[in-house]
Amino acid sequence: MNFQNEILNWYQHNKRTLPWRDTTDAYVIWLSEIILQQTRVEQGLPYFHRFLEAYPTVADFANASETQILKLW
Repeated sequence: MNFQNEILNWYQHNKRTLPWRDTTDAYVIWLSEIILQQTRVEQGLPYFHRFLEAYPTVADFANASETQILKLW
């Protein structure tokens, strides 16, 4: 087994289960990227869930005021 396969095998057995890894929804992935630029995963997960609950689509997010968004942050 080469090094690359060893790393991939290790990852398959040890990766964390994170909600943005199981989707192809660009909005969900984008939201996670924005949040994770500001904080660690453990701290960011509650924010991620709050934002998705309040703004489940990019249209919902786009229609929210800056004040509404900052209240969640």
